[in-house]
Amino acid sequence: MSHKLNSAIAVIGIDIGKNSFHIVGHDKRGAIMLRQKWSRGQVETRLANLPPCLIGMEACVGAHHLSRKLRMVGHDARLMPAKYVRPYSKGQKNDFRDAEAVQRPTMKFVATKTAEQLDLQALHRVRERLVSQRTGIINQIRAFLLERGVAVRQGLRFLRAELPRILATPCDALSARMLRVIEDLAGDGLRLTQTAPILLRLAERYGRFRGEDDNERFDARWKRYVAM
Repeated sequence: MSHKLNSAIAVIGIDIGKNSFHIVGHDKRGAIMLRQKWSRGQVETRLANLPPCLIGMEACVGAHHLSRKLRMVGHDARLMPAKYVRPYSKGQKNDFRDAEAVQRPTMKFVATKTAEQLDLQALHRVRERLVSQRTGIINQIRAFLLERGVAVRQGLRFLRAELPRILATPCDALSARMLRVIEDLAGDGLRLTQTAPILLRLAERYGRFRGEDDNERFDARWKRYVAM
């Protein structure tokens, strides 16, 4: 790109993809000065060579990392919720909607997350996945038992209390094959439950790298969320 073209670009919209990015640049009047498709490896290098400008992106996977990188080289990178960007899509083409949306005075932006905030978010998501998997196992065990006339109240504590008795003194309706299936499912559920202390230790270790004033509040919050 020529120096004259670079200096004319005031606003850039980036449509983030897995391997390629659509880049659209507008001048101050809104005319399109740049419309290209860049690879992931080209984005940071090429934008670092542009004068500081307003850059809009949809808040999606990878956007927070790219936003931090662009801010480090002087750009005003802003992230927008997908629901606010979608109305600016034109037909089947959506690669320039971010550049148009970011200029709207009523646009609501998403704060760029730090690496530490993304770490905390990852721990939350891992725990949510484990809880969801464990709930699915509990419901499946209860359904298998109910199909054979053995009713167990809803909830982990009731299944935990009743299952040892059911496995130790099985009724005629439970075949040896089904007992083995239930035992295997119970083992899977136990492994998921034992993962909770691991997450808690990770959270506490993460807390020690934060400011000392935040540690107590951080640990209390995580003990509340991670406790199974």
